[in-house]
Parts: sequence; structure tokens; C-alpha cells
Amino acid sequence: MFKKFSLIVALFMLVQTFAASAAQVTEAAATGMTKYRVYQNDKAIKEFVKQADAVYYAKQFNYSHVEQISDRKWLWDNFPRYKVYQNGVSNSKLDFHTYEDALKMTKTLANAHIRDLQNVGFKYATYPKYRLYQGDNTLPQWTFQTLDEAKKEAKKWGNVHIIDLNTNKWIWDNLTAAQIKAQGSAKAVYQIVVDGKQAPNTKLFSFLKNAIAASEKVAHSEVVHSVSGKIIHSNVPTYQVNQNGKLVKSFVGLDGAVKLASTLANAEVIKDNAVLWSSMPYLNVYQGDKKINAFHTLSSALYYAKHYANSSIRTIDGRSIWNNVKVLQVLGWNGSSNASTILSHVANTQGLSIDSPSWFELTAADGTLKDMSDPAVVKTLKEKGILVTPLLHNGFDRKMTTAFLKDQNAQTKFINELVGRLVQLGVYGLNLDFEEVAGADRNAYTSFVKKLTAAAHAKKLKVSIDLPRGDMSWNHRTAYDHTAIGGIVDTVIIMAYDEHWKGSDKAGSVAGLKWVEEGIKNYLDYGIPRNKLMLGIPFYVREWRIDASGKLVDNRALLMKNLPKLIADTKATGIFDPEAGQYKYTYQKDGFTHVFWAETHDTVLARINLAKKYDLAGVAAWRLGYEDAELWTKMLRAR
Repeated sequence: MFKKFSLIVALFMLVQTFAASAAQVTEAAATGMTKYRVYQNDKAIKEFVKQADAVYYAKQFNYSHVEQISDRKWLWDNFPRYKVYQNGVSNSKLDFHTYEDALKMTKTLANAHIRDLQNVGFKYATYPKYRLYQGDNTLPQWTFQTLDEAKKEAKKWGNVHIIDLNTNKWIWDNLTAAQIKAQGSAKAVYQIVVDGKQAPNTKLFSFLKNAIAASEKVAHSEVVHSVSGKIIHSNVPTYQVNQNGKLVKSFVGLDGAVKLASTLANAEVIKDNAVLWSSMPYLNVYQGDKKINAFHTLSSALYYAKHYANSSIRTIDGRSIWNNVKVLQVLGWNGSSNASTILSHVANTQGLSIDSPSWFELTAADGTLKDMSDPAVVKTLKEKGILVTPLLHNGFDRKMTTAFLKDQNAQTKFINELVGRLVQLGVYGLNLDFEEVAGADRNAYTSFVKKLTAAAHAKKLKVSIDLPRGDMSWNHRTAYDHTAIGGIVDTVIIMAYDEHWKGSDKAGSVAGLKWVEEGIKNYLDYGIPRNKLMLGIPFYVREWRIDASGKLVDNRALLMKNLPKLIADTKATGIFDPEAGQYKYTYQKDGFTHVFWAETHDTVLARINLAKKYDLAGVAAWRLGYEDAELWTKMLRAR
């Protein structure tokens, strides 16, 4: 990993060599780090340095909120406090932050109510309490919330009566004496029916009022016009009171149902499968797909949910607004030990889980450890909620590494010093990157990894290791026993790049997507658990120079963030290469053909999708500083 970029890193380090104390560097660089994350529902969408900027951005979205990244403290949201339901149905257009706005809307709707989402029942309702009839006919608009409103309408008509919908009684009419006499002497047509049949011991009535009065004594009865078959009046209870999903009692009127439901926990009043009243808490906490508790307030739901892994908070309507379900971890290598460089790298990211600065190096066969670590950087990153796993490398010195692996005392000295320093720093763990290890040292290297990991685990430190993509067909000939090492360490990072590298004899992609996917399958075939695997992704490409005869002349590494300008400046033309899953760009300069396979936002997201497809633990980027900031916004949303 390091050898291929030593020149780039060296040049970059030169411009960083200014004299400043670690504390000053930390303080200066930290100001550019994002501290606040914006979510819509339960999906992260962007990060910000300042809370005010995060809130301003979040206000552009419904159901958004702002969290402090380090501890996921909920700082702001625009979730509704009041929700309007019409006939038991609501939508996002009926969500309101203030009661006044909810009330204004509800007064324009029939059969509607307002629910305070932090409370139970109605805050306000427009469900009718009275219905007006003319004879045995009524109109849809002849329902009223007050008796005075019903009487006011009744004055416009003759031969009308009012039914109290909660008691189901005939409570008022404007029938004249002559009308009453005429209706009483007319042909008897009103029949009391139960389950479609005339109720036992009942007769037909001429006067509707008498039929309704008689039907009150017959449970679950209806008054039916025997000629037309029209149902004129019903005593069938249609308002169901359920508690925890089980029927308690039914009522003919809403008020009676609400009165009973108000005495019960976790109760609902339901009519025609629509919930019209509820004391069910609006927020449910789930672990996986299992509901484990419910709450009326968000603060209580959050406090409870955070104590459970793989938990989520969902509204009673099914909207998920928060979760701590496992997402892909994102590790970023710095390729540098410089504090200013490290912190500027991290400040450019969003959603970075683990940072790996290049702090430790084996420099001699006797176990000499070069330590470039910085406690101030660890402190700053931990405050941001980022785990730190410093990188340890061997300088890619094969001969020195072979001698070291033969010396047990040197290994013991090295491991003790290294682990002791890691403990002092308070880091999460260590990232091991020994490259150019001789194939003959296969067993010795595995043994070293085992001893180092055991010492780290004894101090509660995690160990990750970087291994080349490799191939099942020749893995047994290399220094890396993938299966054995995978069973030792906590995380294995597949360095799925350098398909075509500096020493390749033909031009090609640094990491074609098909080649990458085959590499993932290889690692799974090694028997390494998915939750231990992270997919290494490149933030660079390799440009190849070819002469007029078609001979490969040389190549150079290009940073991903510089490609758009290069393409524009050279007027490079791109053709999609389906095998690589990338665009292959070509341009002419000084008699040579230049060609490269572009790494873009889309190809990075495609790699993330591969990690998700195979349910890996995460992705690891080589390296930070090679990419533009906007990529991280997209990665945050893709995780």
C-alpha cells in the first residue's frame, strides 16, 4: 500500500512541515470537522460543522432532525406535534406543529379529529352528534355537532325530526298534529328486523317515531321499510372498543365508546376498520421486527431504544424515525502521521467510522518500533465519535521482516512496546499492514499475527489486518494464510485494488468491479465471516501512457478528485467498459496515447453496494485526501 504512493506522500508531507504544537494543530484542524448530522426520518442525509447550518438545511425536509454525531444526542426536529385524521385516515399534509394550524384545517373537514401525538384521544373533533330526517329520508350534509345547528336547519323544512347519534333516540321534531295523525293512520310499513328477519313478537308500524321507540327494546335491531327494503334506523352497535387488539365492547354511538375507552390503557375506538380514537402510544420501539415497548414522548422512546442493539422507533402509522440498526462501517486510511494532515482529512468526511493514521513502523529485525503517534489527535477524533486504529507497517522490507519473524525475543519486545503505547493513547485498536512478506514466512507471519492479536485482546483492543485481494487458486503459495488469519483477528480488510498496478505489463483498471466482486467471493470461500470483512476501495486511478506502436511506456497514479479537471483540460473521451464497470478515458498528448479507467462517485457507490450485497462489515478507503467532499455526502446516504 505505502510503496506505491511513497512519492505522493513524501511530496505531500513536505508542504506540511511547519512548526506548531500538537495542541494548536488539533484545535485549528478540529474547527473544520463536522459535528452535526441531518436525518430525514431515520436516514442520514448530510453533516455540518455548525448546528445552525444543520438546522437550516434540515428545515428543507419534512420529518427531519439534527443529531450530535459524537453521542447521537437529538438536538432539533420538525416532527409534527399534532396530526389530523379524517374518517380515521391521515397523511403528511395533515401534520402540524401548532394546535392552531391543526384546528384551522380540522374545522374545514367533516368527520375529523386532531390528535396530540404526545397524548391520547381527541384534542378536537368534528364527528357529528345529531342527524336530521324528513320523514324517513336524510341527506349526507344533514349531520351536526350541536343541537342548535340541527334545529336551525330544521326550521327550513317541514315534517322533520332529529336523532341523537349517541343515544340513538328521536329527541326533537316539528311535526304538526295533523301530520302525526295522518302518519299514524297510514299503512303500516315499518318493520323491526334482526339479522334480516322480523324480530319476534313485534308488529309493523305506521308512524316511524313509534317504530324507532319500539326498536330501542330490541338489541341489534334495525327499522326497515318493508316495501322498499330501505334501512331507516339502526341499533346495531358499530363502534368497537378494543384493548390491545381485542374487542371489549361495542356501542351504537361514538361518545359511549370513547367514554369506556378512556378508562382503558392501549385502547382504540374503531368503526369500519378505521381508528377514530386511540390511547395507544404514538411511538413504538422495535428490536428487529419485534415490538418491545411504546411511548407517548420522543424523549422517552429515545432513552429506551438506545439501550437496545438493532432497535428502531416507529410511529403508530408505520413511519420509522430513528434507528441504531447496523450500517456499513467506513474506515479511512490517512497515509500520513502528520496531525494537521490527519485532521484535515477527517474534516472533509461525513459518516467516517474509523480513522487509521500511519503512526507505527517496524524499522529493524530486532523489533525496533518507530512511534509517530499523537495523543491530541486521538482525543479530537474520539470527541467527534470516530474510532482510531493506527496503522502499523513494516516499511515493505522483505529481508528485514523475514529476520524479525525468526526472532521470538524481538517479536515479544515489539508487541509489548506497541500494545503498551496503544493503551496509553486510548485508541480503539490497531490496523496491521505488513506487505512484501515472503511466501516462505507464511507460518511465521500467521504466528506473529496470533501473538500480537492475543496481546491486544488482553488489553481490550481490536485488531484489523490488510490483506491483498488474492485468488483461491494461488493463495496457498503466498505469505498470507487468509483462512487462519481470518480466524484470529477481528477484521480483515480486502485490499481490492491494484488489479493493474505500477509494475503491470498491460493497461487496465486499478479495480474493475467484476474483479472486485470475485475477490469478495474468494474471501467468503476462505471461510471468513461476513461480519469480519471490510472491502477496500481506491480513491485513485492509474493513467497509462502508450506510444504510437502500441507499446506501454509508463504509468502514473492520479487522485480521484483531480480527474474532472484532467478530463476537461485534455478533452478526454470516455467509453463505458462493462467488464470494469467504469468509463475508460483516452486522450492524446505529445505523440502518446493516455488512458485511464475513472474512479467516480458512481463507482465508489457501486463498491459500497457490493459490500451491502454480500453483507460485509464495511468499506475502507485508500486514501483520505484523494477525494472531494461531496462524495462523502453520497456515501453517508448510501450506507
